[in-house]
Amino acid sequence: QVQLVESGGGLVQTGDSLRLSCAASAGRAFTVLGMAWVRQVPGKEREVVAAISFSGENTYYADSVKDRFSISRDNAKNTMWLQMNSLKPEDTAVYYCAGKPFQVWGDSRLAGKYDLWGQGTQVTVSS
Repeated sequence: QVQLVESGGGLVQTGDSLRLSCAASAGRAFTVLGMAWVRQVPGKEREVVAAISFSGENTYYADSVKDRFSISRDNAKNTMWLQMNSLKPEDTAVYYCAGKPFQVWGDSRLAGKYDLWGQGTQVTVSS
């Protein structure tokens, strides 16, 4: 059973940066997981803010975070990161690490297509 564990959330001010980490207990299976960072605000639908393909060659960013967030992964370390810069109050949410084995890249921006989920980490940006 693959487990995903997020870390790195917290309370920051507008304009600050945070780096989220997702550690996967997947062994070699991590290399076949399409991965994403998905955020959720109470009362709203989950939003895929960034996704990355198995090899890291392909990435996707939601328009709301483009040019501010950067997703990356290291398959040798079974770890994925989300570097968040120029944070805004509207970035406040619970951020989840999500994975999908043998993901079809066209599905990467759809939160409902991910099978594996972490417990989430809260990011709060004060104005």
